[in-house]
Amino acid sequence: MHPDFYKNIMDNLFIISPADLTYGDVDAILFNNKKLALSDESKQQINICKTWLDRKLAESKTPVYGINTGFGALHNISISNNDLSLLQENLVISHACGLGNEVPRDVVKLMMLLKVHALSKGKSGVQLQTVERLIEFFNNDIIPVVYEQGSLGASGDLAPLAHLFIPLIGKGEVHYKGERRDAASVLSELGMKPVKLEAKEGLALLNGTQFMSAHGVFVLLKAFRLLKYADVIAALSLDAFDGRIDPFIEALHVIRPHKGQLQTAKNIRALLNGSELIARSKKHVQDPYSFRCIPQVHGAVKDTVEYVSKVVLTEINSVTDNPMVFPDEEMIVSGGNFHGEPLALAYDFLGIALSELASISERRTYRLISGERELPEFLVANPGINSGFMIPQYAAASVVSQNKQLATPASVDSIPSSNEQEDHVSMGANAAVKAVKIADNVEKVLAIELFNAAQALGFRRPQKSSPYIEEFLTRYRRVVPFLDEDKFMYREINASIKFMQDRESLREF
Repeated sequence: MHPDFYKNIMDNLFIISPADLTYGDVDAILFNNKKLALSDESKQQINICKTWLDRKLAESKTPVYGINTGFGALHNISISNNDLSLLQENLVISHACGLGNEVPRDVVKLMMLLKVHALSKGKSGVQLQTVERLIEFFNNDIIPVVYEQGSLGASGDLAPLAHLFIPLIGKGEVHYKGERRDAASVLSELGMKPVKLEAKEGLALLNGTQFMSAHGVFVLLKAFRLLKYADVIAALSLDAFDGRIDPFIEALHVIRPHKGQLQTAKNIRALLNGSELIARSKKHVQDPYSFRCIPQVHGAVKDTVEYVSKVVLTEINSVTDNPMVFPDEEMIVSGGNFHGEPLALAYDFLGIALSELASISERRTYRLISGERELPEFLVANPGINSGFMIPQYAAASVVSQNKQLATPASVDSIPSSNEQEDHVSMGANAAVKAVKIADNVEKVLAIELFNAAQALGFRRPQKSSPYIEEFLTRYRRVVPFLDEDKFMYREINASIKFMQDRESLREF
């Protein structure tokens, strides 16, 4: 066997350990399709917790919530030891009440990854084989069918997590090798027996914030990329609009030193370094806010994303099911770590911030087609017979308006559930789903600005922008040409979106 074989296996393996996950870890796992494995230390922690819990239940005569009692408003009903496994299985089955669209499969894989990481900390009282079966699902791309709607974001993400884990017991549906199938048939095909859930396990799987957390990580990984693109595209628009560099000089921002503002101004200066257009004499003494205030607006969004990323990073490295099992302290504690309030507030903030990134982008697009500063109206050489870039701006405006509607906070709402036992909920799941849609919309609006700015810069020839912008444009022009006359622009817009999604399209500046 080739000596690199074992090295390649290790290179493509991520070991789940007590160490915290990072965004780089998650990105590498998903993008490089890495496999998962548990460290010896994690296996030991899981086994110690399970062994202690089993001994505690055998010795104790007092009820322990969710382990030998009913759930929620049924917490006062005791369950016999003979029915503990059935209790957990019924819990998973009864809670699989998801509705709406399917959750994207990358997000479902993230949910599995984050749950494995949380269970590996040895505070949930689960069997080692349950965690290892989850890893088998992940590694073999057995993707449970999960739905967007159904979680209140407070008792954990109950409904979506029930759909995520019901295939473990041979029920529900999964995607496997391009087909949507009954989980039971896939397990049988692979020689896997359904997991027999033991005391506490169903609750450990269903209580937790992995639906909210996975959506948050998914949005943030996209937001990190969109923030870089926003600066590059804004710099391209600024040069195409014959804008001024004055609002980006360092001295201006040092006296209002918000971190994101300082970074954005620095980025624009670097991106336009060496541009003939930015250096030429200007007739106008001021630019509109959508250009002049790029550091202040983009910077504020960056600062918001940084804050939210810290909240989410804390969450994905936490244990959020209930009750918690503490073998060293010999305690079982029923608390509220599953409540999604930290995430709900953060996602609402994130949605508002990302919406602003699209809002200012659409305004720059509008200025580029408005016929100002010697650019032709609607960026076409023969307007009138050609409508040119009139309607892409309409499309951007429509998407920006939808974002304003989606940015309405979810966290200010609460509807009691479970006969008032769960009398305050976060609605963080709704906030998480909205944040994904907002980020997708931002990508579309920035792609439309790129489409317009590249066209506008074509009318500035033979003068050139900076070496970075010119090289960026060269790559863009391989997929989206300069338009001389009207055509089906939706194709170019979609090509622009795909260009932005290609990791090779964006290089360091």
